[in-house]
Amino acid sequence: MFRCGIAYPRCRWIVPLLLLFAIIFDIVAIAATSGWVEDEDAKSHYASMWQQCRGRNDEWNCKSLSEYSWAQAVAALMIIGLLILIIAFIISIVALCCTLNIALLPVIGVLLIIVVILQVIALIIYPVKFNELIFEGNYYYTWAYGFGWGATILSIGCAVLFCCLPRYENELRDESKIKYIYSSS
Repeated sequence: MFRCGIAYPRCRWIVPLLLLFAIIFDIVAIAATSGWVEDEDAKSHYASMWQQCRGRNDEWNCKSLSEYSWAQAVAALMIIGLLILIIAFIISIVALCCTLNIALLPVIGVLLIIVVILQVIALIIYPVKFNELIFEGNYYYTWAYGFGWGATILSIGCAVLFCCLPRYENELRDESKIKYIYSSS
């Protein structure tokens, strides 16, 4: 017969895997040295989360952004978000993969909501303050900045899943009856 819906036992492995991808995306965004922002014209200016560089070819003059309080806040928020994301990943492995502990799922959801709040604040502060203090023409936000948003979006999706999964405990344990949409008599 025709069966429609989510294969909940697979969620036990897929959701922690999505959190692992979010961690990887966050690490890429935080560790990127090629820049979060680069100018469009001559590619003579770019800025990452940590520094801004000006120059051409092999002659670059780099200056740390840590002298600006907004850059320190962005770095702190992104790193704290990454650490909470790692904690949520470890708890999700324990809650879903080792044993099925439904009580931990809302805790993971709340941790992920905190991660989302921290990272959205950081990812909004950066372009606003960059445009206010350093802006000198047309700039593009690069793939590294996009990875920060990618990690945040994955965290939003996983937070929703972790908050909704406790309603489907029997399905996660694979103890529910199959519900058919259509059955022939």
